[in-house]
Amino acid sequence: MNRRHFMECAAAALAAGAVPRVFAADAPAFIGKVVKTDDEWRILLTPAQFHVLREAGTERPFTSPLNNEKRKGTFVCAGCALPLFDSSTKYDSGTGWPSFWDCIKGRVDTKPESNGIYRYFEYHCARCGGHHGHIFDDGPKPTGQRYCNNGVALKFIPA
Repeated sequence: MNRRHFMECAAAALAAGAVPRVFAADAPAFIGKVVKTDDEWRILLTPAQFHVLREAGTERPFTSPLNNEKRKGTFVCAGCALPLFDSSTKYDSGTGWPSFWDCIKGRVDTKPESNGIYRYFEYHCARCGGHHGHIFDDGPKPTGQRYCNNGVALKFIPA
């Protein structure tokens, strides 16, 4: 597949609604990028946070206290504190990970993935590039999406 064919396929997938979209118009004013070396991240993050955010790891289900967080507030990236989710979009998916039906617009970047059986999307913090989880199409209305997040990759700021 050449670059042109890839771009045509990507444009068709976007037009068909097959790819979660984050449009520049939805993004807040400029979000400065945070770039650090692995050694700098290791100083700032716990080993579990580093494994998830910088190595795209996954925490065990039902281990995060944020899975049961019900208060009003904002869920921010544990790496750079960028607000990613409003508590009003959180729901109990029964999967064992904090789940949201939408993110704060312009705050995550996505890339397609597949495990050979299912096709889904990995998402990252738009500021520091930290891995947070995956987006699935089995969430509740109004979006029908499930942002399945590793709790260790988030911090909760109560309202």
